[in-house]
Amino acid sequence: MINFNYETDFKLENETEISNWISSVIESENCVEGDINYVFCDDNYLHKINLEYLNHDTLTDIISFDYSIGKNLQGDIFISVERVVENAREFKVSFQDELARVLVHGILHYCGYKDKTDEDATVMRNKENFYINTRL
Repeated sequence: MINFNYETDFKLENETEISNWISSVIESENCVEGDINYVFCDDNYLHKINLEYLNHDTLTDIISFDYSIGKNLQGDIFISVERVVENAREFKVSFQDELARVLVHGILHYCGYKDKTDEDATVMRNKENFYINTRL
């Protein structure tokens, strides 16, 4: 089950559509949907998590905690809405497209995709683009 939680004033307008889209991504990757919690927050909230749990003193758009067991995907995905807005401006894309990118990015990590090397990051970006285009 996909759950959306809010630690900021932001609220998704189309939770059901997004949940259905994420479920279809999981199914396409031959995985099973478990409990997946998205938490929308601001930079300060996510920065504290980044410091406390990852010992990183940086701002980021997404942090995912993966509790998956095999192909049964479970976890918590924290998204800074402020970073998504900033990244959308920087990359000259719509807020909705950038939001879709981070939403699917966390799921792809749970599916086993990595992004630490250039090669892995390219595979991840191609998957993100593919799935972003399927949400329409």
